[in-house]
Amino acid sequence: MSTKAFTLVSAVEPELLMGDKERVNIECVECCGKNLYVGTSDGSIHHFLLEEQPLPAGTAAFTATRQRHRHLGFRKPVTELRAASALHRLLVLCDCSITLVHMRSLEPVPSGARIKGAVALALNENPVSGDPFCVEVCIISVKRRTVQVFMVYEDRVQIVREVSTPEQPLAVAVDGYFLCLALTTQYIILNYHTGVAQDLFPYCGEEKHPIVKRIGRQEFLLAGPGGLGMFATVAGISQRAPVHWSENVIGAAICFPYVLALDDEFITVHSMLDQQQKQTLPFKEGHILQDFEGRVIVATSKGVYILVPLPLEKQIQDLLSSHRVEEALVLAKGARRNIPKEKFQVMYRRVLQQAGFIHFAQLQFLEAKELFRSGQLDVRELISLYPFLLPTSSSFTRSHPPLHEYADLNQLTQGDQEKVAKCKHFLMSYLNEVRSTEVANGYKEEVDTALLKLYAEADHDSLLDLLVTENACLLTDSAAWLEKHKKYFALGLLYHYNGQDAAAVQLGVQVFTKRPLEEQQNSFNPDDILICLKKYPSALVRYLEHLVMDRKLQVSTAELDPGVRAAGPRTGQETEPGAELGGRSLCNVFCPRLLSLCWLMVCRGTGGRERWEEGGASLTCLTRPPSSCFSSLFFPCYFS
Repeated sequence: MSTKAFTLVSAVEPELLMGDKERVNIECVECCGKNLYVGTSDGSIHHFLLEEQPLPAGTAAFTATRQRHRHLGFRKPVTELRAASALHRLLVLCDCSITLVHMRSLEPVPSGARIKGAVALALNENPVSGDPFCVEVCIISVKRRTVQVFMVYEDRVQIVREVSTPEQPLAVAVDGYFLCLALTTQYIILNYHTGVAQDLFPYCGEEKHPIVKRIGRQEFLLAGPGGLGMFATVAGISQRAPVHWSENVIGAAICFPYVLALDDEFITVHSMLDQQQKQTLPFKEGHILQDFEGRVIVATSKGVYILVPLPLEKQIQDLLSSHRVEEALVLAKGARRNIPKEKFQVMYRRVLQQAGFIHFAQLQFLEAKELFRSGQLDVRELISLYPFLLPTSSSFTRSHPPLHEYADLNQLTQGDQEKVAKCKHFLMSYLNEVRSTEVANGYKEEVDTALLKLYAEADHDSLLDLLVTENACLLTDSAAWLEKHKKYFALGLLYHYNGQDAAAVQLGVQVFTKRPLEEQQNSFNPDDILICLKKYPSALVRYLEHLVMDRKLQVSTAELDPGVRAAGPRTGQETEPGAELGGRSLCNVFCPRLLSLCWLMVCRGTGGRERWEEGGASLTCLTRPPSSCFSSLFFPCYFS
C-alpha cells in the first residue's frame, strides 16, 4: 500500500531559466538556504532566490526570483556546484578546474585560487581539521588512480593528501578520514590517513552508473548489484537491510526517514526504517536527484522541481486512518530525530493511544492493553466508550482531536452482543490491573465505580472482594447500580464501607422483608429460617419481629424449637390457630412489646446485657452498638 510522503512541485520554470535558448541544458544544481544555483551546459551559473508558501494540505508552493547570471568564460558545461556557506564561497567545477566564486556576486575571488585537474569533488561534512575558516574537499584527480584532499579557504587552497587507489575511481563521498569510492569493478572504503582499504562488494562500472552518497556519520548509501540500494559503514558492514531499486537508478537522495531513487520514469520512495517502498511518483527525463539540508531537488534538462515532504505527523495520521498500525508506529518512533524531544513525547504517546484503540476495535486486546499502558492513556478515555460506566458526577471530556472514531461501544461492535461481552470482559481485566498503578492516579473514583458496575452486571465473584477492601466507589452511583441489579448483600457492604450502618441494617431487614409476596412464598420456608437462626439471637429476634409485626403471623411456642422459644417469653395465653406458615398452624403471638424493647435496646447501643421479667418468663438480650447491628445481621455466625 502506498503512502503519500512527498509532493512534487515546480521550483524554476524552463522559461525563467533558459528563455529562448533551446540548446542550453541543466547540468547541476546546488541549494543553500533560500539560494538556488543552477549550472548549465553553456558554462553559466544562474542564481535564484526561492520563496516558500505553505499550503493548507501540508505541502508548499515555491516562487523563484532571478538574482544573478554569470558566464564563466568556458565553453564547457558546469558539471558540479558546491556551496561553502561558512566561507561565503561557491565551488564551481568546470573544464576539470574548481573555481572559487562569491555566493552573491558570482565573481571569482581576486586571488584566482582554484584546484586544477579535478574530475569530481565531494565536501567533507565531518571535517577533521577543526578549523572553522576552511572546508575540506576531496577530488578525483585527472591523474590516473588518484584522489586528492584539499583545504579550501576564502581566497586560497592547500593540498593535504594524495592517495593512490587500486583502480580508477569513478565516484567519491567522504566522512572524516574515510573515503567511500566507486572503482571500476568494486566499492571500497579507504582511510586516507592510514592508507588502509576495506573492500565492500563488486559491481560493474562500465554497465551501471555508480552511486556513492554519505547519509550520516560514517555511513554511506551505494547502488549495489541486482538493483539494490546498499548501506555500508566505514567498518565495511551494513547495519540496515537494503532497499530494492530498479536496475537503472541514476540518482539517490536522503530525506529521513526516506531514501529516494531516480530512474528513467519514476521517483521511488523507500523507508529507511523498514525498507518498504512507500511511494512512486512518475517523473520522466529526470537526470538529477539531490538533497540539500533536508530539501530534495530533482531536475530535468530544462526545469527544476522540489519534492516537498508532508509533515511526519500527517503521514502518521494517514497511516492510522488506513489502520496500518505497525507502519505508523515505526514511522512515529523514527521521527524522534526530526522533532524536538518534548513535542515528540506528546506526539508519540498520542500515536500509541490511537494505535491501541485500533487494536481494541479489532478485539485484539493484548496488543491494545500494551499500547494503552505504553501510551499512558487516561483510563477514562476507555471507560467513556461504555455507556453509563462513568459516574454521573464526572466532568471528563474526551481528547480533542479524538483518539478514535467511535461514539460508544454499541457503534464499535455494531450491536453484536458477543463482541460487547468480550469488550466488557477486557475492561474488567484492564481496570483490575491498573487500579493500583500510576495509570489510575487521580481517577480512582472513576476506575473503581466502573469496575463495580461491571462486576455487578456480570454477577462476578470479585464484586464482594472489591467492597470489603479499600476502594473509591462513589456511593450514589454504585448504590443505584447495585440495587438495579439486585445485589443487596453487596449494597450492604457498600453502605458499611461508607460508614452508613443504619442504612445497612435497614437494607438487611429488607432483604427478607421487602421482597414480593410470591417470591417469599416460593423461596424460603420461615420454619427453616427460624431453625437456622436459633444459634444467632440478634438475627433471630429481628426475623421474628418481621414475622409478627409485618407479616402478622402467629407463632406457637408449643410448636417452635426450644431454641426459638428461648428467644422470647410466654404469655400463658393460647389463641386460635391463625395464618398458615409452611403448612403448620402457628399461634400465641410473640410479644410485640418485647420486640419493640429489643429493637430500642439495639438501636440505643447500651452494649451490655439486660434482663426482662414478663409474665413469669425471663429473657436475656445481648445488645450491641449500631456498628455491630450490621455485622450481626449480615454475619450472624460471627456474633452468636
